Amino acid sequence: MDVLPAAYIRGTWQMGDEAVTVTDSADGTTVGEVSLGSTEQAAAAVRAAHEAFPAWSATTLAERKNILRALMTGLQGRSQRIADSATAEVGSVSAFSLRVQAGLPVRALEGTIDAMDAIAEVEDIGTSRVQGLPIGVVAAIAPWNYPLYQIMGKLAPALAAGCTVVVKPPQQAPLTVYDLVAELENAGVPAGVVNVVQGRGPVVGEAFADHPLVDMVSFTGSTAAGSRIAEVAARSVKKVALELGGKSANVFAADADLDRAIPGAVRYFLMNNGQTCSALTRLIVPRSLAAEVEERLTAEVEAQVVGDPRDAQTTVGPLVSAAQRRTVEGYIRKGLGGEGRLLAGGLDLPAEFQDGHYVLPTVFTDVDPKATIAQEEIFGPVLVVHVVDDEEEAIRVANDSPYGLSGGVWSADEERAVAIARRIRTGQVSINGAPFNAAAPFGGFKQSGYGRELGRHGIAEYLSPQSLQFPAHREAEETRERP
Repeated sequence: MDVLPAAYIRGTWQMGDEAVTVTDSADGTTVGEVSLGSTEQAAAAVRAAHEAFPAWSATTLAERKNILRALMTGLQGRSQRIADSATAEVGSVSAFSLRVQAGLPVRALEGTIDAMDAIAEVEDIGTSRVQGLPIGVVAAIAPWNYPLYQIMGKLAPALAAGCTVVVKPPQQAPLTVYDLVAELENAGVPAGVVNVVQGRGPVVGEAFADHPLVDMVSFTGSTAAGSRIAEVAARSVKKVALELGGKSANVFAADADLDRAIPGAVRYFLMNNGQTCSALTRLIVPRSLAAEVEERLTAEVEAQVVGDPRDAQTTVGPLVSAAQRRTVEGYIRKGLGGEGRLLAGGLDLPAEFQDGHYVLPTVFTDVDPKATIAQEEIFGPVLVVHVVDDEEEAIRVANDSPYGLSGGVWSADEERAVAIARRIRTGQVSINGAPFNAAAPFGGFKQSGYGRELGRHGIAEYLSPQSLQFPAHREAEETRERP
């Protein structure tokens, strides 16, 4: 098996000095070897993007649209390859990989293309004319749970805005970026406009964040890592956008339709085997529904099929790595140690799953909102249930978190659901199980970060407003000339 190159700089791949093995999440077999880039290669990638910026930022909106459309078509043609990589690297169930791991990057591109006309908008404010200009060189640092989508959520709007980009793919899931680069070339992206360096966050990621020629860093990952990136980037006072952790609440009103809400709650906490920053991992239910919810929730979770992610019957696959499995198991032990009452799952893993990174879907109830398993992001298939006495307490518990990334509300009365949602301090809220919208702004409050991705709001992050001040007499003359 050949070792894949570490860095794509000025349109050419380069090898690194060190290699890591990428293993299959289901059985630990080797699926690839990738060499890792150095700080010197990171610096070279930044210089390449810096030198490519003047020409790329001068391209027309129509030219950039055509390139992004060609990229979208190319990625659609590679959907199965991309899905297969995500299933192996991340453990995503095959159907989910095809629909989300391969499909969502395409939808993000489509939403960006549809919103690109906003780049050309000019706003007149008195004697000033305001228009956004591309911010410059962007460092895009992506996590492993949605490896291609998380890159595309940064790359597409940056390119649309006229920025050049340096990308650090996730070390745990580095394979899909090679398909991305191939399609960037096929789409006609000029050499140097997009550069890639594989590597570890503290090495390549921090080198990007610290480099004086990088104008903006867009980072998705843990809150701790995001805080470090912001600290490093502050040395050169560059813009930073952070999409970080989550511990999102799913609120059942007393009139929630449990026939829909229970399957929805299970689906939303088990997305990507629980490896989703916006997963709804805290379920808040009124005491009047608690007994029924617990009974039906237990049955729904126990009906999930844990197994090989390539098996069509599987609904919950393995986690990305043995280290992630151990982390999640540690939280489950806290729950079993007195932080909650176990409804389903736990640590009694069947022997046939020992070779992979599997964790049983697990639910705890009677969990204090201040408990560790209720406050910290677990990033695995674990749900905690809070029982509350009224709607006011439900909202207090929903907001009793250092995070504010996502949420859900279920009620037979949509206006009531909206009223509850507007009081939850979080970046997005699903009403009655509504699906994710790849054209709407995505991002968080509090320790979930700042900045927004996707659609018009995502493009705006990569534009810096410039005001042209005209003489005051110009406005007066224009007024006199009007009929």
